[in-house]
Amino acid sequence: MIYFNFVLYTLAIFLLIKSIMIIPERQSWVIQRLGKFNRISLPGLKFKIPFIETIASKENLRIQQLDVDVETKTLDDVFVILKISVQYRIISEKVFEAFYELDDPHGQIASYIFDEVRAEVPKLGLDDVFGKKDDVAMAVRENISQQMEQYGYKIVKTLITDINPDELVKASMNKINAATRDKEAAFQEAEGEKIRIVKRAEAEADSKRLSGEGIAAQRLEIVRGFKESVEDFQKALQDVDPQEIMQFVLMTQYFDTLTAIGANENNNTVMVPHTPGGMKDFQQQIIEGTFVGKELAKHQKKSNK
Repeated sequence: MIYFNFVLYTLAIFLLIKSIMIIPERQSWVIQRLGKFNRISLPGLKFKIPFIETIASKENLRIQQLDVDVETKTLDDVFVILKISVQYRIISEKVFEAFYELDDPHGQIASYIFDEVRAEVPKLGLDDVFGKKDDVAMAVRENISQQMEQYGYKIVKTLITDINPDELVKASMNKINAATRDKEAAFQEAEGEKIRIVKRAEAEADSKRLSGEGIAAQRLEIVRGFKESVEDFQKALQDVDPQEIMQFVLMTQYFDTLTAIGANENNNTVMVPHTPGGMKDFQQQIIEGTFVGKELAKHQKKSNK
């Protein structure tokens, strides 16, 4: 009798343990009774009839990810491999459809991805596939969502995480990019050289202009000095011809110039007129230079006004 009671007690404990279900958060368990759907059990402490009711599936309601590599052709006949990452979850109100409608959810979702990607990518050239990959991913998500929602799956997001063209195409693209950058570098270098040449020319022009203005001002001062010298000579020696006075002044200037040239250690040879009669030529040149200096001074005054 004691043995019989012990067996009954052990059997009761066993049946109690077999009837208890502790369902984690974000899961829904599909319960069948004698092979037929009975209910969907939600998270928490639940009970079932041992041996009569069984757990057909433990459905995960969290967001899951499926990675698929799709090979397709672009509008310009370039074969590319796109890595598609689809994030999806089971709709909590449609656990029944998610379990009973699809036999291989991952494989069937992948089939829809293949179909949609191969319908969208051939509409675009290779450059557009790179530039509009988000638009392609959005179109794929919208189309797959319409198909999968009736089976209890919600497509949360679709991402194109990688685009791999054929290796020869990638090499050609790199060459094109390198050539484009070389062309831009050459253009910028030429523009820089152009700016340097223009600036050098402007600097040279400014230098020559300033040098000419300096020479003109120098000549004007020389003329003023000559004028004052001639006036002083005329006051002291009224019977002397102004031309003779000018030749005397030029002769003095001539010897002063020779003295200055001789004082410079860097000068080795100087070619000068060997006769004093050359002073007439100097005089004529100074007169002509003075006239040019005056004209430049007048022009400068008009420009300043």
